[in-house]
Amino acid sequence: AKMKTPVCSYGIMLVLLSLLAVLQATTALKNGIDIYSLTVDSKVSSRFAHTVVTSRVVNKAETVQEATFQMELPKKAFITNFSMIIDGVTYPGNIKEKVAAQKEYSAAVARGESAGLVKATGRNMERFQVSVNVAPEAKVTFELVYEELLKRRLGVYELLLKVQPKQLVKHLQMDIHIFEPQGISFLETESTFMTNELADALTVSQNMTKAHIRFKPTLSQQRKSPEQQDTVLNGNFIVRYDVNRTVSGGSIQIENGYFVHYFAPEGLPTIPKNVIFVIDQSGSMAGRKIQQTREALIKIVDDLGPKDQFNLVCFNEEATQWKPSLVPASAENMKEARNFAAGIMARGGTNINDAVLLAVQLLERANKQELLPAGSVSLIILLTDGDPTVGETNRANIQKNVQEAISGQCSLFCLGFGFHVSYAFLEKLALDNGGLARRIYEDSDSALQLQDFYQEVANPLLMKVAFEYPSNAVEEVTQDNFRLLFKGSEMVVAGKLRDKGPDVLSAKVRGQLHLQNITFQTEASVAEKEEEFRSPKYIFHSFMERLWAYLTIQQLLERAVSASDSEKQALETRALSLSLNYSFVTPLTSMVVTKPEGQEESRVAEKPMENGGCEVGSQPLWQQGFDPVFCPAPPHPHQDSIPAPHRLPGTPGDSPHFIDSSPIHAPPAVGTTPAVPAPIQAPPVILPLPGQSVDWLCVDIKRSQGLMKLLSDPDQGVEVTGQYETEKAQFAWIEVTFKNPQLQVRASPEHVVVTRNRRSTAHKWKETLFSVIPGLKMTMDSAGLLLLTSPDKVTIGLLSWDGPGKGLRLLLQDTDRFSSHVGGALGQFYQDVLWGPPAAADDNKRTLRVQGHDHPATRELKLDYQEGLPGREISCWSVEL
Repeated sequence: AKMKTPVCSYGIMLVLLSLLAVLQATTALKNGIDIYSLTVDSKVSSRFAHTVVTSRVVNKAETVQEATFQMELPKKAFITNFSMIIDGVTYPGNIKEKVAAQKEYSAAVARGESAGLVKATGRNMERFQVSVNVAPEAKVTFELVYEELLKRRLGVYELLLKVQPKQLVKHLQMDIHIFEPQGISFLETESTFMTNELADALTVSQNMTKAHIRFKPTLSQQRKSPEQQDTVLNGNFIVRYDVNRTVSGGSIQIENGYFVHYFAPEGLPTIPKNVIFVIDQSGSMAGRKIQQTREALIKIVDDLGPKDQFNLVCFNEEATQWKPSLVPASAENMKEARNFAAGIMARGGTNINDAVLLAVQLLERANKQELLPAGSVSLIILLTDGDPTVGETNRANIQKNVQEAISGQCSLFCLGFGFHVSYAFLEKLALDNGGLARRIYEDSDSALQLQDFYQEVANPLLMKVAFEYPSNAVEEVTQDNFRLLFKGSEMVVAGKLRDKGPDVLSAKVRGQLHLQNITFQTEASVAEKEEEFRSPKYIFHSFMERLWAYLTIQQLLERAVSASDSEKQALETRALSLSLNYSFVTPLTSMVVTKPEGQEESRVAEKPMENGGCEVGSQPLWQQGFDPVFCPAPPHPHQDSIPAPHRLPGTPGDSPHFIDSSPIHAPPAVGTTPAVPAPIQAPPVILPLPGQSVDWLCVDIKRSQGLMKLLSDPDQGVEVTGQYETEKAQFAWIEVTFKNPQLQVRASPEHVVVTRNRRSTAHKWKETLFSVIPGLKMTMDSAGLLLLTSPDKVTIGLLSWDGPGKGLRLLLQDTDRFSSHVGGALGQFYQDVLWGPPAAADDNKRTLRVQGHDHPATRELKLDYQEGLPGREISCWSVEL
């Protein structure tokens, strides 16, 4: 079925299941272990996702072989079941309290074996792995089940499946069923491995409240090529969707005696905020980290609202403030702040205590002087990459000092840059003070991670939000008071309905807007709401009770972080009881996986802790060397005092403003370019000119023009801008903006950033991409060609060109679809163009008249980049801009 145009661009996108159900490549392909069936079945009921992964294998070898089941799941998910069926006998996983589970695998630990089955991997994932010996011709069925309540972030939930079977699978099928009583307003898919041919294996059907996505590729569709046995399936498959919302902003849903209340009101004005950015500039931040921090800070300052106030605090051994007090986010102050941010240098130690206390003092002083706007929100955002080394270094004392100083008057958000910082320390610091913590991963998109986090807290909508229900109607309600509601997020409250309660459940949500109080009222008929979940045959029943248990456990564990010792014991005891009752693998429980007699001791699956770093040698062989971005070398014991490393010119770290994102290119393959002293160059832009006397126009940009409007067609709803660096003879960036759907694609030599609904995603060049959203298809191949195609519109391409004259290139297809209103430095050539005859003295010269202006054109030999490397020589009429 065709996907409908979105009712609104506001998105709930469903962040569900990241999964990888695979046999390890070496065992799967070389030792006779064959996966003959791999299925993934995900049932999403009212944001609660229940995922079952089933892998069936057979040993085709003549000897006993080891089969390994391996998958990835979201960090926020709880494993609920795992089992192996071998020769008709089921070997289950038993979930127990950690202390009890310890006894069952202590023998394995004593032998020095790694007993853990679950390891943190990547940014938002955990990897589950178990192995078992399989007799010749014997079959094994692995089944793993996990559940997760999908959290709304920047207006979206995202269903992420990581598909990587490592071999061809005879029966491979993924089914995602979604049921949302509120109604599904739009649905889109994206993949990093899909091709136009493989897209035929994907079907999407949808009605008002249900959606079904099926991916079922044949063996021939899975092959990289007809003569190869390698699979093309290797990457992410993502589903995103949105739901309809009522004016009240709330939706109460009821099933089997439990209720859940979702609250995300639309149309509320943003509350002005007072924000202080506290930036670590110690020596350990030197190099790429401080550069990305500067880049992010410059863009974040640009995003401040006209009614906001702000200040900057930088710290190493000492903390210093940019201004004596908070200043309005005026154009002049923002420009000055950008210049200040661009000059931040990294050196010295880390004095977190004094830095945060200075930020609190700035807010206190402003409040006493009545300089903070009435009804505004105060936020402190701390970014650091290391533990305290100067001043107060005792973490508990710092947490106590900060909590006493803030005293509930503002919210503190903590960002930990990399793995050399104690995440547990930052998490407690934030949770103690009404905020949250987030890890920023060291990668090419670190600046984007910082910007995305800021976007999450950039638009406060409500303060002091309280949910109220009749006491005779509900019991055992989850957290019902919240400090702040931000645009793009969603508040969730769940509970149990009392026996013999009222037939109608009523709810009030009270909160504070900028200058007034507001109350939202919602009512739900218990019988009618219960009926909604009885009819869909594919919805797993009693899910809402499990949703309530999941949410309760998550909140109990979060409260335990900032609780006193006595309170912490009570909170963890209740969380443990729920974990055992509902069979969840949580930080308090373990799942013991039993194996056939004669094989190794039982193994245990535990929930990895976020604070876990990457200890050298602590990982099994299958994981060692995986993603070095997340396992940096251990810090030098005195890293804060190490000066910034020497950098070669042109490498990241030279520019005080932006990253030099010139990619590092491999040497060209033999024979790809002629071995001549001055190879023919590819021009910055080649324009196809259908219907004109000249087929192609090559455009050279010789003068620095700053920000260039390259193309603009209001009828097509598209605009292309860019910045060309004449010194480097290449584009620093090219940006394509679409009006419908509202989408922005910004290409730099380093990567492509796609922004939609304030949410940005970075894609590295030559990492394949296949994204279909209503009204637009976006694909990128392994050669680095990104194509943006839309029905009845011009196709726009962006290319990372590695040939002579390397850099970003723009491609245009179907240019006959431009309207008569097209304009811009390149768009002008699609208006009325008059070609003069060749010059009498030199037939390689002629004049091109565009909109009354003459452009000298010269026929030259150029390299055509449009079909990729190595390019082909063409005779092209060239004009200069």
